[in-house]
Amino acid sequence: MKYFISLQILLLLAISFQSSGQFYDDPENHDCLKCHSQQTYSFHNEMMDTQEKRLMNPYLIIDTVRLRNGVHQNFDCMDCHSYDYLTYPHAASLKLEPLMTCLDCHGGDESYAKYEFDKIAEEVEKSIHYQNFGDNFTCAKCHDQHYYTPTARTGNSIAEIVETSNAMCLSCHDDIKRFSLVSENEKLAVVDIHDWLPNQELHFKHVRCIECHTAVEDDLMVSHNIRSKEEAVRRCAECHSSNSLLKASLYKYQNLQERAEDGSMLGVLSHENYVIGSHQIPIFKTISLIIFLAALAGIIIHVIFRIIIKKK
Repeated sequence: MKYFISLQILLLLAISFQSSGQFYDDPENHDCLKCHSQQTYSFHNEMMDTQEKRLMNPYLIIDTVRLRNGVHQNFDCMDCHSYDYLTYPHAASLKLEPLMTCLDCHGGDESYAKYEFDKIAEEVEKSIHYQNFGDNFTCAKCHDQHYYTPTARTGNSIAEIVETSNAMCLSCHDDIKRFSLVSENEKLAVVDIHDWLPNQELHFKHVRCIECHTAVEDDLMVSHNIRSKEEAVRRCAECHSSNSLLKASLYKYQNLQERAEDGSMLGVLSHENYVIGSHQIPIFKTISLIIFLAALAGIIIHVIFRIIIKKK
C-alpha cells in the first residue's frame, strides 16, 4: 500500500514539473494566468447576481514571455504562493500572508552552494537597505522572482550586464511609486545627487551603480553589501587607474575572462565600454611613453642650442 502511494506521489510530482513550463506557453490552460496575463478579469458578483468585468491591477499582470525566460520557468505559481489562491475570488486576507522567500529554497542547500546564497544573505544584512528597512527589504525588492535571469553569469557583453544591473536599482530609485514603499522621501533625485559626476550619462550607461555603491567581495559574483551614500566611491582614481576597482568587480566574470584568454584581451573587450584606466593596452602605453620622451628630449635639445647660440 505504501509503495502504491509513493508511486502516485512521484507520478503527480512528475506531471506537475513537466506541465508547469507548458502552462506558461498557453496562459488559457493555467488557472492563475487566465486572469493574471490579461488586462481585464471577470467574476460573478453574488450580491448583485451579475457577471462583471474589471481592469486588472497593472502590478499584478504577468508577462508570460519574460516568465518563460526566467530562472523559475519550470515552477508553478503554487510553489511559492499559498494554495488558498486556488479559490477564486481570492480572500482579501491572503494579501497579508508572508510569501516564500528565496532562502526558503536556496538557503543551506548543497545543490545551490556554488551560488553562495547564505553569504549573500549575510552581505545584505550589512547593507544600508537592510539597516534602514530590516526584513521588509527582501530579495524581491531587486530581483523579480517571475522574471529574474542571471545576466551577470550568462551575459555576452559588459553593456548587457550594466543595463540589467542598473535597471534593478532604477526600478525603485527612478520610480516614485515603488520608492515610496520603502522610504518617506517623496522626491527622486538620482541625477541631482550625482551632479558632481563628470560625463554623468556615460557613467550611467557603461558602469553599474554597484561599482561605487557596494563593498567589493572577491569571492562573490556580485556584491550585495550596499553602502550608504556617504561611503560611496567618489574618487576618480579608484576606477581610472591601472589598478582599477572595475577589475575586481565589473570585469571579473569568467565568461569575459575566457574570451580575453582567447586573444580578444580584457583591455579591448568592447570599444563601447571604454573606461580610462580599466582598458589599458601595454603597447600603446609604451608608444605614448616613447613619444613623450622624444618630445621632452627635443625640447631640451632646443633649449641647449638656444643657450649656445646666445653665448656666441
